[in-house]
Amino acid sequence: MSESDDLKQNDGATKTVTRRNFILGVIAGGAVVSAASYRFLAPSRRQLPGAGERLITLYVNGKSRRVDVMKQETLAWTLRYKLGLTGTKLGCDRAECGSCTVLIDDVPYYSCSVLTHTVRNRQVTTIEGLAAADGKLHPVQQAVVDEQGFQCAYCMTGFIMSAVGFLKTNPNPTRAEMAQGVSGNLCRCQDYSKILDSMMRAAEYTRRA
Repeated sequence: MSESDDLKQNDGATKTVTRRNFILGVIAGGAVVSAASYRFLAPSRRQLPGAGERLITLYVNGKSRRVDVMKQETLAWTLRYKLGLTGTKLGCDRAECGSCTVLIDDVPYYSCSVLTHTVRNRQVTTIEGLAAADGKLHPVQQAVVDEQGFQCAYCMTGFIMSAVGFLKTNPNPTRAEMAQGVSGNLCRCQDYSKILDSMMRAAEYTRRA
């Protein structure tokens, strides 16, 4: 083999190796950059307070429930889509209609405006938690059934929860006081007179219970 042929062969091998090395270098470089970025971001994430506290314990309807919750997650979302308690309705989702009302330590709250992680160590009650273990309805629920006070009933659970909370503070209200007590709830059907009939019957049943 001549010297010129040898040089050509070596030159071809050099080009092949160089090309291969270049490709491998790009891949390796990308991996290094990615790894470096990960190492750069990871410590800052760990330093965020509460960043690893997504799995929390809630006390809902007398039971302890473990649930994975994001920091910005609302109680209404957690109840409906994480715990399957769909009796809590989402209407406006901006604390105006009252359909999502639940009791937190026996006080009515719009659950769409409460962050889930703020109710740890507090007692949350939804419409599903009102009836007794043997299936007997809560007096407010029974009054609503007896009076048939709602039409489409989408807002019904919110009214019931508001009434339950209100009657704990005023078990013998006047009609005007009851109207004020549930005034944070809106009815799309606007049948407020029949709703108040139900709520006044609920007050009567509650006093008897």
